[in-house]
Amino acid sequence: MDENYEPKQIGGDESRGKDKKKKKSFDYEKEIGRLQVELAYLQAWVKKAGARIVIVFEGRDAAGKGGMIKRITEKVSPRVFRVVALPAPTEREKSQIYMQRYIAHLPAAGEVVIFDRSWYNRAGVDRVMGFCSDKKAQRFLELAPRFEAAIVESGVILLKYFLTVSEEEQERRFRRRIDDPVRQWKLSPMDVESYQRWWDYTRAYDEMLRMTDTNHAPWWIVPSDDKKRARINCISHILQSIPYERVKFDEPDLGKRQKRPSGFMEDRSIRHVVPDTTP
Repeated sequence: MDENYEPKQIGGDESRGKDKKKKKSFDYEKEIGRLQVELAYLQAWVKKAGARIVIVFEGRDAAGKGGMIKRITEKVSPRVFRVVALPAPTEREKSQIYMQRYIAHLPAAGEVVIFDRSWYNRAGVDRVMGFCSDKKAQRFLELAPRFEAAIVESGVILLKYFLTVSEEEQERRFRRRIDDPVRQWKLSPMDVESYQRWWDYTRAYDEMLRMTDTNHAPWWIVPSDDKKRARINCISHILQSIPYERVKFDEPDLGKRQKRPSGFMEDRSIRHVVPDTTP
């Protein structure tokens, strides 16, 4: 990248907008529940229509990608909504074409694949941490729009979301992870690096967004200092971006339960029953 490049802060004042007036409160639980019902309707349509959908989530560490994905998937079938969060590549995968291991996870008919980080690792963490050369990162940025064009031209609906968070809010969330035993597993060495190298990541993300924002696969920025509002806004946008229809539910006839067989004897053998520890 150009050494004279002046990075624009991803997640700073510009991304949050100039209007800092207090926003109206809303009933989060009610609204997220309503959207999850719509996601169930979307699921039924995806299965019936044989649709193929890819949703990419990228963004700052601690911006709330995990919580966003959890709210999307917690009320739907994991056989339809499939989350892909790939670990570091194996030695064999390192020898493959870069996109190869991601292509293997693209959806078949009737599937929604959610990438919790994606092929854009190459433009972010791989580039900043030196896991790939700058030349390879630049080549990726040139090829990614063509790769995504091929995906879209095949009939796949592709949505890309970048979650932003301010420096102050990211630090608050990291410190909360340090102090909370049930959150400590979330704080990885890569998170610490991302905290220390905020502006290196800013520079990389600015270029990534600029070079891979296209008409066929635009980036949608999700300001996420307010996690609840970010979830409502992003899930609403997903639903508005997919031309689904409500599919009539064919209510099954349960019929009658069979009668207890005459002469049936209860099994009296010893069973290990979990003890009741509730107060």
